[in-house]
Amino acid sequence: MLKEWRHRRAVQRVKPGDGRPLKRFRWWQNFSRALFYLPLAADGGRQTVYAVDVREDKSSGEKKGHLYLDGRHHAESTLPAVFPVQGGTVEVKASTFGLKRCHYVTAEGAERQLAPDPRSAEGKRARLHRRHPTLSRWVGGVAVLVLVVSLAVLVLQLLEQVTRADGLGQHTGVFTSPVDLSAWANTAIGLGAAVASTERALRVRYHWLLDGGAG
Repeated sequence: MLKEWRHRRAVQRVKPGDGRPLKRFRWWQNFSRALFYLPLAADGGRQTVYAVDVREDKSSGEKKGHLYLDGRHHAESTLPAVFPVQGGTVEVKASTFGLKRCHYVTAEGAERQLAPDPRSAEGKRARLHRRHPTLSRWVGGVAVLVLVVSLAVLVLQLLEQVTRADGLGQHTGVFTSPVDLSAWANTAIGLGAAVASTERALRVRYHWLLDGGAG
């Protein structure tokens, strides 16, 4: 029921667009803009193309999703967003490091990820996967490994801090982390986790524990 309520709220936040044309993706927008496409077959064999353009709203600082229909601004919403489209909805959710969801969900419940603009950072990552799938899988695997290690270190350090709190350690005993890292090592692990989560965001991958723990 909570999921359905959130879905309805997201649909209610959608506002009509103003019909302005979709602007071309520029190379300097790689870390400030995400652009994805959804081509759908319309009646009579004609193809309709939806585009989802995600940017940060300069006035509010919130991330906003803009839906374009055949190159014209059709609707907009703050994220998370659920845009009604032909045959279903487009669901868009953001994480700290990019997008964690940009999927077309049909009325029957089937879903597929939208295709990134080739000029975007997401599009370049997708091109790497197409041309060098083995390398791409290795990069993805390393990203997961880095996140697992950083999460384990974080949990161990938190356990030590919690059990050292006044009064608690007397009942549970004080846990001493087997990993004692210097400040620079902790900083390096944090930066590595941020890079790993960014890499996963470029593929629109997200796990609440791994990527959420990184921020």
